[in-house]
Amino acid sequence: MRSIEALNQAIFLQVNASADTAAWAIDLAIVIGNDLIFTIPLLLLGIWLWGDNDKRSAALKSCAVALIALGLNQLIGLLWQHPRPFDMGLGHTFMPHVADSSFPSDHATVFASIAFSLLFSGLPLLGAITLLAGCAVAWARIFLGVHFPLDMVGAVMVGVVTYAIVNLAWTKIGDGITYRIVSLYRKVFAWPISSGWIKR
Repeated sequence: MRSIEALNQAIFLQVNASADTAAWAIDLAIVIGNDLIFTIPLLLLGIWLWGDNDKRSAALKSCAVALIALGLNQLIGLLWQHPRPFDMGLGHTFMPHVADSSFPSDHATVFASIAFSLLFSGLPLLGAITLLAGCAVAWARIFLGVHFPLDMVGAVMVGVVTYAIVNLAWTKIGDGITYRIVSLYRKVFAWPISSGWIKR
């Protein structure tokens, strides 16, 4: 365990920005590490509003995977507290963050959960783009000094395991859930649907 932690810290120090890093690189990393996650709800909303029922089911399943995975992260954090780099006096920190458990990364968990859900639910291009965006977010948050590399590995593992579990359940209950939510959606948004702005 000590050797793994030593490797984790060594890789972190290689990726982490230094005091000499250009300001534009720090600013770009902050945008990627902090703000790119807001594209996830926009992506899922777009799939829902302009996709068919299969794509809507994939969006709903993706939401379920991400929410359950984040819940698992909270449980992991309660059972095993791992300090963040700045709590250990390691490297440089360029973004304020609460001193909670670093493992696993919530940001990376969301991207991994959505990416794998889309990849294996008939939307491989969107899944691949989400996965690449998630890699960028993972890099940025290590670069900025708020996460370790193993926090990102843990996030991917949580996302994969959660997807596998949810997918098993979704094959049995997913159609029913999708039908009910689509029916409600068609009632609430009847006017914009009839106007042709969004898909029925």
